[in-house]
Amino acid sequence: QVQLVESGGGLVQAGGSLRLSCAASGRTFSSYAMGWFRQAPGKEREFVAFITWTGGGTYYTDSVKGRFTISRDNAKNTVYLQMNSLIPEDTAVYYCAARYRGVVPPTTYNYWGQGTQVTVSS
Repeated sequence: QVQLVESGGGLVQAGGSLRLSCAASGRTFSSYAMGWFRQAPGKEREFVAFITWTGGGTYYTDSVKGRFTISRDNAKNTVYLQMNSLIPEDTAVYYCAARYRGVVPPTTYNYWGQGTQVTVSS
């Protein structure tokens, strides 16, 4: 069982930055690939970023490439999403998710966090 807790969300002006964190419980975090997703009001949840369980590969949706960076610190059981040059369209609830030994962005995940709100004002 893995529990995920996101933090770091908040209100920021357009052009600003935020760093989201997702802390995982359990001693097997290093065996899980991690993904970040977001859901804006009235919209479907969408994929944002993914990092393989080894940390050797990362994937991003086109709209965040060059602005967002996903990383992980296995010693801290934490995955991060550094978000720069934020725009109002990035406003959403952001979720992290874990997939056992994922090497490419999967269609399903084993565990999900509860989400953290990010609001970007214009």
